[in-house]
Formats: sequence, structure tokens, C-alpha cells
Amino acid sequence: MDLRRRHQPPQQPPSRRKSVAGDPHPPKVSDALPLPLYLTNGVFLTLFFAVVYFLLQRWREKIRNSTPLHVVTLSEIAAIVAFIASFIYLLGFFGIDFVLSFSTRSDEDEDEEEEIEKVIVKQDVMERCSPCGIVLDNNKNNKVFDRTLGLSFDDEEIVKSVVSGITPSYSLEAKLGDCFRAAKVRREALQRTTGRSIEGLPLEGFDYESILGQCCEMPVGYVQIPVGIAGPLLLDGREYSVPMATTEGCLVASTNRGCKAIHLSGGAFSVILKDRMTRAPVVRFGSARRAADLKFFLENPANFETLSFVFNKSSRFARLQDIKCAIAGKNLYTRFACSTGDAMGMNMVSKGVQNVLDFLQSDFPDMDVIGISGNYCSDKKPAAVNWIEGRGKSVVCEAVIKEDVVKKVLKTNVASLVELNMLKNLTGSALAGALGGFNAHAANIVSAVYIATGQDPAQNVESSHCITMMEAINDGKDLHVSVTMPSIEVGTVGGGTQLASQSACLNLLGVKGSNTESAGGNARQLAAIVAGSVLAGELSLMSAISAGQLVKSHMKYNRSSRDMSKVSS
Repeated sequence: MDLRRRHQPPQQPPSRRKSVAGDPHPPKVSDALPLPLYLTNGVFLTLFFAVVYFLLQRWREKIRNSTPLHVVTLSEIAAIVAFIASFIYLLGFFGIDFVLSFSTRSDEDEDEEEEIEKVIVKQDVMERCSPCGIVLDNNKNNKVFDRTLGLSFDDEEIVKSVVSGITPSYSLEAKLGDCFRAAKVRREALQRTTGRSIEGLPLEGFDYESILGQCCEMPVGYVQIPVGIAGPLLLDGREYSVPMATTEGCLVASTNRGCKAIHLSGGAFSVILKDRMTRAPVVRFGSARRAADLKFFLENPANFETLSFVFNKSSRFARLQDIKCAIAGKNLYTRFACSTGDAMGMNMVSKGVQNVLDFLQSDFPDMDVIGISGNYCSDKKPAAVNWIEGRGKSVVCEAVIKEDVVKKVLKTNVASLVELNMLKNLTGSALAGALGGFNAHAANIVSAVYIATGQDPAQNVESSHCITMMEAINDGKDLHVSVTMPSIEVGTVGGGTQLASQSACLNLLGVKGSNTESAGGNARQLAAIVAGSVLAGELSLMSAISAGQLVKSHMKYNRSSRDMSKVSS
């Protein structure tokens, strides 16, 4: 019989053995203290507060008696020494359990790593010893996805921890200190958890540090949206190349044609009618009479100066313009409107409103603040109050298109455009019960420019409120076209405008960052550009519909003849 001796690992001396997690009596840092931990803590805590009280009393007596503070007695010196000693101990005490937890945890982590290494070695030996004919089944769960490349051993362990639920996905940036690595780990954990591939979603080539804490949480990549250029748009005597981020074919080409028609006719002109962001909190009282009392107080011109002073403390750019109130029973809705400089201004106006609410609590202690926003603002929702009163920048933009341009560039005639606009944008929208939707496709242009320049895409809802007007002038030869947009909500600082791509698009328009000469000048200029671009888009689309070219143009520019299945493979 072939006897083999089993190799025995050398035993470590008792003094050098590590305490494992299962040791019932692991060493504690607090064992070094001469007294039990709770007694020692009590002694030093009592000593600390006793000497603090003693020193404060002594210094109070010296101040009353005009005795110099630097003249100290022996008892005061002893108290100061005791104060320093107790403070140092207490400062160290709060770290004892913290250090102990990490000490124990580090031992446990080392033991876990040793166990993992043993398992890996054991599996490796089993795989080497398995017969060649045995095929290992690596697709037990039948999950197929592309793994993120470049994961280190440490990253693999973190991915497993996220998948198992031990490490929250949202905490990866804080734990790793590397936003790109956190996105990579989160991406891999997502694929393993769902069993779905996100291979087509890019990971590299993006600055994840730039979005931390301001633009997006728990990123796993970024979406690529192509940016096209429409223009030049001749607006108020200046030319602009308008960036439009969209996946809708024909949109940029159509807007570009409208820009050409405007340019050949001498350009468009815009006017900023209003510039104010709004926020409307809802408060509740015990009776409708008390709610009315606050309404009268807020709308009283004699109180506006005081309220404006309180509101404007929130920012050097915030300037309260007016306050309007609406009552529903015992509930009061107060719509604050203020200018916000070059910022879109939602956070700015919210801080100002909070200042006013805190100020009002002294005179109206029975006021119950239900919410900082009561939807009377109204943000990211179609609302008549925005259509009538305006929100953000209220802009009107107009142009006179010459007869030959209408015929040669737009391929239609003035009479047909005027008739179509009346029946489609005005009558048709009225029959549909439209709210601010008296236009052909303002939202198309607004969304494309918003995404390209880092605006809030959700605010496209009220920003696309637009009425398009067309009228024949000069004995019916030329076309006067205008768009009136009461709620364009844009900013050139803050939020997504700080990202590299969006910042580049703002720089292309010449409105990047804040305007140093006129506060809010860049944001107002951007709003005018949005309105001018909408004017170009309306003009071109209406002409295409009038000439019967809409379907033909979309079939040409919005359909691909490429076999995408072959391209992707």
C-alpha cells in the first residue's frame, strides 16, 4: 500500500497567533485602563464639567472685580491642568470604541481574505484535477451580458458586496473616493443583478466628478445625443449658430431653413417683456378670515418694502418684484415673483420665500406652512397662471418674410400660410382645448436647445407655451410672423450649464456664465435666442405643411435605409 504523509502546516507560537472573529474573549483597547471603562469615563466626565464650572465662576468674579484674567491662583492652575487632561482623555475616549471596532474588523477582514484565498486555491486544484472530458457549465443562470472590462480584484469584491446588498450602490462615491471607479463598479453590479447587458451605454470619456452632488446620482454611463447646428439665425442684428441636441430627423434641417428665410428677409427682432421666476407656497389657517388677513397684509403696498428686504437677503441677485395671492377656503396660495440674475432661479426664489415665511411667523403664529410649493407657481406643469402671468422670461419675437423668400425658400405663398395658421394653430388648438399650445411644434425646438445648453428638460412643459401669429402685410405680398412665449425658463449658470458639453454650446452662443456688465443679461439673451429659433422652426414646418412636403421630407430625413442589425453585429 502506498502511504502518503499529509503535510502539516507549521504551528505559530501562541504569542503570535491572531485572534479570530470567533474568539469569545478578543482583546480590547479598553483593557489597558486601570479602572473599568464606565468608571473611568464617569470620573473624567465629572472632572471636565466641574473644572469648567469652577473656571467660569472664577473668571466671572474677576470681571466683576476688574481683576486681570492672567493673574491666576494655584487652585486655578490646578483647574486648568485638570481641564486639559480631562479634555484630552474625553477626546481620546470617543475614539476607543471606534478604534476597537476597526481593530476587530481588520482581523475579521484578514481572516475572511484567508478563507477566500483557500476557497480559490481549492477550486483551482479541483479544476486541474477534473477529467478533460468534463465540460464546466458556466451559464447556469442563463444570464448573458457584457462585463465591464478593467475590474481589479478589489473592484470585484466591491461588486459582490453591492450585488449581495451589503454595500449600498448610492454610497460608492463616498466609500471609494473615485467617481469613475464608482460608476464602473455600479455598472457591473447592475448587469450582474439584472442579467441584462448595457454594452451600448458608454462609460469612459465622461467627467463623473462634474456631476457629483449637482446633476445626477448613481451614474452608470451617459447617453449620447447628437448636436446639430441651425443657422446662422439673424436676431436683433447679430448672428447665432444655434446648437440643437435631438434624435428627430429633419428637425435641425427644418429649423435651418427657417433661419435662412429670416436671414434673407433682414432678420428677426425680439423683446423681453418680463424676467421673473416664481414660487408659491401654500399655508393654512384655522379660518378663511385669518387666511384673508394674511392675503391683505401681503398685497398691501405699504408692507412691500419690508417683505422685499427680507426676501432679497437670500441672494445678491434676488429682487422681489410682486406678490399675488389666491384663497381656497382656509388655504392661502402666495405667488412670489423675483428676478434671479443669470440663474434659472428656482433655488434662489425658494430661499427668499423661506425667509419671508419665517418672518411672517411672528405676526401670524397660527400660520401652518403646508409646503414651500403649492403648485400655484407653477413648475413643470401646464398651467393657465404661467400662460397669463408669465414665468421666467416672457418674450415676443417677430420677422417680416418677403414674398420672394416665401416662394423660393419656403416653397409656398403668403395666403396659404396665413390660412393654415388660423385653421391649425388657432382654431384647431382651440377645439382641442389647448393650454398655451397655439403653435405647430415649439416644444421640438425648445427641447433641443434646452438639452444642448444644459437647461432643465422638464421645464419644456411651460417653456413651450407659445402662440404663433401670421398676417399678410404690404398688400398681401409679405408675411408678418411672430411667436409670443410667456414662460421661457432658462439660465446660464448653475445646474447642467456647468458640464463641459453644455458649457461649450453656451459659449458658441456667446452667453456662457454670468454677464459681468448687466446681471441676467446672458440668460435674457438665451431666452431671446430660444424664441428666435422657435420662430424659425414654426415658419419652416408651417411652410412644409402648406406645400404638402411634410411626409416627403420626413421620409427623406427621418428614415434610414441602413440595415441596423448588420451594423450592430
